[in-house]
Amino acid sequence: MSGLYAISDLHVGFDDNRAFVEGLRPDDEGDWLVVAGDVAEQFAEVEWALGTLVRKYAKVIWVPGNHELWTPKDDPVQLRGENRYRRLVDMCRGLGVLTPEDPYAVWEGAGGPVTVVPLFLLYDYTFRPEGATNKQEALEIAYKAGVVCTDEMLLHPDPYPSRDAWCDIRIAESERRLAELEPGTRTLLVNHFPMTREPTDVLWYPEFAQWCGTERTADWHLKYNAAAVVYGHLHIPRTIWSDDVPFVEVSVGYPREWRKRGEAPKGPRRILPPE
Repeated sequence: MSGLYAISDLHVGFDDNRAFVEGLRPDDEGDWLVVAGDVAEQFAEVEWALGTLVRKYAKVIWVPGNHELWTPKDDPVQLRGENRYRRLVDMCRGLGVLTPEDPYAVWEGAGGPVTVVPLFLLYDYTFRPEGATNKQEALEIAYKAGVVCTDEMLLHPDPYPSRDAWCDIRIAESERRLAELEPGTRTLLVNHFPMTREPTDVLWYPEFAQWCGTERTADWHLKYNAAAVVYGHLHIPRTIWSDDVPFVEVSVGYPREWRKRGEAPKGPRRILPPE
C-alpha cells in the first residue's frame, strides 16, 4: 500500500547524513515524500539531495528551511533573499520536485483525498522570550544570553527590509492561495517552522524560539481543515496533538544529535494513512 511520508532537516553537508539519504528507499513504488526544509546550506548539495530523492519516490514535495536560504561565502551561488529562493524553486521544477509556488497536489491514496499544501512562511519574532514585548527587546535578550540564530548573519531578506517583513509577504500570499480551496477541503499543511508555539516550549534555550515561527498561524490547522501538520527545524522529532490534529516534527538533525539518541536516524515518517 502506498503512503505519504515526510522528512526534514537532512543536512547532507555532513557525510553521515549524505549516506543516510543515499540509503533511503520507499516502501512502495507509489510512495510520496514531503521534504520539510533544511536539506543543506550549499545550493549544489540541495540539488543533489532532491535529485536523489526524486529518482526514488513517486512524487517529492519540498519547502525551504532557513538553511537553504543562507548565502554562505563559499557557495558559488551568491544569490540572496527572494532571488535565492526563486533560484531554488527553478531548480526544483527542473528536477520535477513540487514547491510552495506550484499547484497543490492531492493525495488520493489511503487516508485521502488530502490536498498537500507546502508553505514558506518564515518567522516574525513573535515567539518572544519572557519579558520581551517587541522584536527589539526579544533580540536584546537573545544577544545578552549569547543565543543568536545564524540567520541574523546569513539569511538575507533582500529586497525586503527585514525577515519579518518577508514573513508578512509570505503569509499574505499563502492566505490568498488557501482561500481559493473549495470549502471543506482536507489539507496537509507543511512548513519548515512550527505553526504553533507549543513545540518550542521544550527548547533548552527559550531565547531561540523567536526564530521558529509566527503567532499568526496558530489557528491555521482549524481554519484550513488540516488532517495533519508537518514541520521540522527544532530537531526534536515527535508528535504533538492539538484540537485532535497531529503536529508531526519529522527532522533528522545533525549526526551528533541522532547519535546522542543512541541509534541511526529513522527514515521518513508516514503521515497518510496515519501511523
